[in-house]
Amino acid sequence: MTDHHKDWNHRITLAHEIVPLIDSLHRNHNVVVSIFGHLLTNSTPTDVIKAHRYARHITSKELPIDESLQIIRELNSLELGTSSIDIGQLTYRYSKIGGDLLAFLTAELAPVLKTATEKPQQTDVVLYGFGRIGRLLARILIDREALYQGVRLRAVVVRKNSPDDLAKRASLLRRDSVHGAFNGTISVDEENNIIWANGTPIQVIYSDDPRTVDYPSYGINNAVLVDNTGRWRDQEGLSQHLEAPGIARVLLTAPGKGDIKNIVYGINHKEIQPADTILSAASCTTNAITPVLKVINDRYGVIHGHVETIHSYTNDQNLIDNFHKGARRGRAAGLNMVLTETGAARAVAKALPELAGKLTGNAIRVPTPNVSMAVLNLRLEKETTKEEINEFLRRVSLHSKLRQQIDWIYSPEVVSTDFVGHDRTGIIDGLATIAEGKNLVLYVWYDNEFGYSNQVIRIVEEIAGARPLVLPKRQDPSQL
Repeated sequence: MTDHHKDWNHRITLAHEIVPLIDSLHRNHNVVVSIFGHLLTNSTPTDVIKAHRYARHITSKELPIDESLQIIRELNSLELGTSSIDIGQLTYRYSKIGGDLLAFLTAELAPVLKTATEKPQQTDVVLYGFGRIGRLLARILIDREALYQGVRLRAVVVRKNSPDDLAKRASLLRRDSVHGAFNGTISVDEENNIIWANGTPIQVIYSDDPRTVDYPSYGINNAVLVDNTGRWRDQEGLSQHLEAPGIARVLLTAPGKGDIKNIVYGINHKEIQPADTILSAASCTTNAITPVLKVINDRYGVIHGHVETIHSYTNDQNLIDNFHKGARRGRAAGLNMVLTETGAARAVAKALPELAGKLTGNAIRVPTPNVSMAVLNLRLEKETTKEEINEFLRRVSLHSKLRQQIDWIYSPEVVSTDFVGHDRTGIIDGLATIAEGKNLVLYVWYDNEFGYSNQVIRIVEEIAGARPLVLPKRQDPSQL
């Protein structure tokens, strides 16, 4: 047996021990475990090994599985409350500090110790629309309910398009050409218009008028409604949802118009007030670039910049050449690069007022179904180098409060499909970084469907008061 075989067998043995310990933390303490943001819940031993190996992109070396096992064992001995615990972070920090492991974990996890008996608050969620984003939101909500029990998907509201509408919508939730099969089982109750997904009943409500839906008749009250249709984007249109009984808040999955607050989670979500009954989650591109622009502006200062988005085609484009009210978007999406406008650069200023008037932007729609890239061409107040900027952004992705939004990778072989299903909003391609004096060019990948949908759910949990604590505590990027 070669040394490589021995090493693999050793690691797979340790991984087999880790899997039930992770499940125990979830069942007994409502604790979700991750390695540098990559969830390990419902993982196989091979998944565990891959997550430990992934750490080399963050810390420059593979995470030792025997060290993380030691920490997971100790976690199972503690009385923990609902939380998301990053054992990659804990292992990395403990390797630097050393000393008594129990004392270290007690200090790092103090906010959730001795709270295991607390019951998480549950808030009803309604999805108005069930397209690309709506179905991804449903998948994430179903997973989140199983993990944290804080928000629960109760219903989707759609127009009935055919006699077999319910079966077709269930099938679209079950199978996805980009994101793969639904992780679980789905069945349909035709008599009661219910889609059952992993034991969660999703009431399908057919309606053409948001004001007339009687949500309490379905047992839905004080719900957060997520409008992912894009049909209404201003206060007047979206306020129709609030006229229906049972709806307390409305969140739009598109840039809001007028005085609607555009929220980028991690940047300005603390500005949400109880009186804000209508909010916007901005756009996928705005969510991808705003966190990166925030940390760059805070550290180096941005004089001006241009954002060029290479964006996958979307459902509002034509499959073949046909009439379209938008310029150029009538040309075949699968055959052309389509130059078009984007409001993302201007929208950044709604979340980051200090960048108002400093950014321009354009977009090129390309013949891929998912995963986009933003090229940030910036003029800075301070000089920097490629090595310095990459090291700073690597630390941000590892240690900062924005590590759920910003990721960083340094690989000569990654391409767009490698980021399908990535839950961070922006992944900086460190190898492509260009820095010369005060000129900086950053390349930021993002899953414009899944990464954005995760940001939407973070806002839903925030306004529902159901965000789980993420530990260990993170630093402000300005301190890195």
